[in-house]
Amino acid sequence: MIHLPDPLPITPFTRPVRGEVSLPGSKSLTNRALLLAALCDGPVTLTRALFSEDTNVMTNALRQLGFEAAVDPPATTMRLAGRGGRIPAPSADIFVGNAGTAARFLTALCAAAPQGAYRLDGVPRMRTRPMKGLIDALRVLGADIHCPGAEGFFPIEIHARGLRGGSLSMDASESSQLLSALLMVAPLAQTPVEATLTGGVRWPFVQMTARLMEQFGQPPIARRGAQTLFVNNTTPYRLANGGYEIEPDATAASYFLALPLVADGRIAMPGLRRPGQGLQGDTQFVAVLERVGLSAAELSGRPGLEAFRAIAAPRRGVTQDFRDFSDTFLTLAAIAPLLDGPTRITGIAHTRQQETDRVAGMARELRRLGQEVTEEEGALTITPRPLTPDVAIETYNDHRFAMSFAVLGSYDLLGNGQPWLRLRNPGCCAKTFPGFFEVLGQVWTNAHSRP
Repeated sequence: MIHLPDPLPITPFTRPVRGEVSLPGSKSLTNRALLLAALCDGPVTLTRALFSEDTNVMTNALRQLGFEAAVDPPATTMRLAGRGGRIPAPSADIFVGNAGTAARFLTALCAAAPQGAYRLDGVPRMRTRPMKGLIDALRVLGADIHCPGAEGFFPIEIHARGLRGGSLSMDASESSQLLSALLMVAPLAQTPVEATLTGGVRWPFVQMTARLMEQFGQPPIARRGAQTLFVNNTTPYRLANGGYEIEPDATAASYFLALPLVADGRIAMPGLRRPGQGLQGDTQFVAVLERVGLSAAELSGRPGLEAFRAIAAPRRGVTQDFRDFSDTFLTLAAIAPLLDGPTRITGIAHTRQQETDRVAGMARELRRLGQEVTEEEGALTITPRPLTPDVAIETYNDHRFAMSFAVLGSYDLLGNGQPWLRLRNPGCCAKTFPGFFEVLGQVWTNAHSRP
């Protein structure tokens, strides 16, 4: 990633967006696929994988656990030698930073191993993020997990002895990753696992996990009523051809999907799927932006979408429940000042416990930009007001704040192409999209290169 000034001024678009964007691989799928590769017996090669801080945490942790992992960032490939659920290293001290997927998935992997002693910890923020639902569920299945600090939080110590299986109740309402982690290791248990949910869960991410497990050789997870899932233990993980291609990241796509609403024009995103066509629930954001005023069409002759704004098309404020695809709510919230009428965003209470308190942070930054914002525990209502220029946005070390407000900063507020919005700590994008500002700059250059 290139060196970025801090704060970083965002150069607005004075001409309509054009061209195409090569999106990075999905973070959610890359880290899930790495875990499932470790559970296979034999080598697995992931292509079009994401290389970022979060996926680096995962691959480095797997190396510490003794797995052979070879990576080729220019070729976007990762190769892991799976051990069928066994962990080669008898002990390890793993640091996960603030990578929630790695924290939950590695906890499950270590707890399901036949033997070994493992300690996992992260940054101070990671020590406050939800882990209790997963820890409690693994303990019911026979795992020996100790929390030296606050009960139910990192750091944790695991003395692996495998999972015996059985029935359990689980609260995964704070993060669907808790349930996804449990489901992925459940086939390794000595007996089938039946998990009954005691609260709500973001089903699209659970469905992503279940479908990915099927692609790695598992039978479909059985549903027994609305809240109970049954995972059998009779089928080992396997990948027929030893290779798996990662989908483009649908959350990363949200920023470029929004660009035509900010600067007009059109942009193509090869490989991006419409809702229901791929594994990622965040593709639902396409339909939200279509209600705002975006148009989206299939690319001709190849998979992917082209997003564009028809000439003089209105930009409407909308009301939307983001519970099932909440990583994208910041994108809509950031461009809400440009829309006609209020925008109401609901279903986001759980995002207060992510990289930062995303609800409070978004409300705070939008108010600094002159917007009228009503903040509730799980909702924001944003009423557009004239934007205040020359503001340095605080990103709270949260990659999604930086990328979302970069899209707003692409709007030519002053009418002269001069920056009016700056971003503090823009390098935080390295968590999931290290090249974001380079890609945005390439789109800007392409838009302004014609006579």
